[in-house]
Amino acid sequence: METTDYPTDEALIGIAIEEARKAVNHGDVPVGALVVVERRIIARRHNEREATNDPTAHAELLAVQDAARALDSWRLDGATVVCTLEPCPMCAGALQQARVARVVYGAADLKAGACGSLYNLGADPRLNHEFEIRHGVRAEECATLLSDFFADLRATND
Repeated sequence: METTDYPTDEALIGIAIEEARKAVNHGDVPVGALVVVERRIIARRHNEREATNDPTAHAELLAVQDAARALDSWRLDGATVVCTLEPCPMCAGALQQARVARVVYGAADLKAGACGSLYNLGADPRLNHEFEIRHGVRAEECATLLSDFFADLRATND
């Protein structure tokens, strides 16, 4: 567990970007996620679907699982999840179930985003929990990381 205080969402997205870059080392889409409680990072992960052959090994889910173990509770009350890409329906559902307070993300996901783009699971009053969403933090930098990865992948496969 990191104990340094991070005062801004922008600084936290920077750390999530560093984490996302690790995914490229094993051929995964570069997405990084952090779980922050009381201004301390208690979990940080990147996508590991290719590395583990697990379709659920998204950065957000892995970070939430690590955070729950660190807190010895499935409830992440008061937690902020910071991710480089807008969470998909699976991840947004997990964040809703974990009772996170807030989600901060960089790039929007127009094809699978569930925190504002296609759906908004964080602000659906029909569900038993809602969470605050801040989007677009260092969005261009996060989007460039993804577009560069896919451009390199296409070039390699040509």
